[in-house]
Amino acid sequence: MEIKSKKSVKIAYWISTGLLALFILPGIFFMNSPMALEGTRHLLIPEWLRWEVGVGSFIGGLLLILPVWNRLREWAYVALGIVYVSAIIGHLWIDGWAAVTFQAIFIFLVLLVSYICWHKLNDRKLY
Repeated sequence: MEIKSKKSVKIAYWISTGLLALFILPGIFFMNSPMALEGTRHLLIPEWLRWEVGVGSFIGGLLLILPVWNRLREWAYVALGIVYVSAIIGHLWIDGWAAVTFQAIFIFLVLLVSYICWHKLNDRKLY
C-alpha cells in the first residue's frame, strides 16, 4: 500500500511541478510585451519590481525542476509563494474578484500541491 501511495504522490508532484514550469518559465520571454507592460501599470507596480519579480520567478521556476540542494528548492517555494500571495492581494485590491485573481489563486494552489508532495516524497515534516 505504501508503494502505491508513494507512486501517486510522485505523479501528483510531477504534474503540479510541470504545470508550474509551463506557466512560470515562458513568462520571461513576454516581460516586455504590451500586455505585460499594461498589466504592471494597471496594478501600479514599479518598473524595478516588474524586473525583479519576472527574473526571480524564472530563476525560482528553474530551481523547482532542476536537481538542486533541498534548501535552495525550499527557498524557491517560499519566494514563489510570496510572489503569488502578493499577486492575489494586488489583484483583489485593484480589480476585486476578477478572472486574473482566480488565476493567481489557482497557480498558488498548484504551488502548494507541489510543495506538499515534495515534502512527502522526501519524508519531511511540514512543521
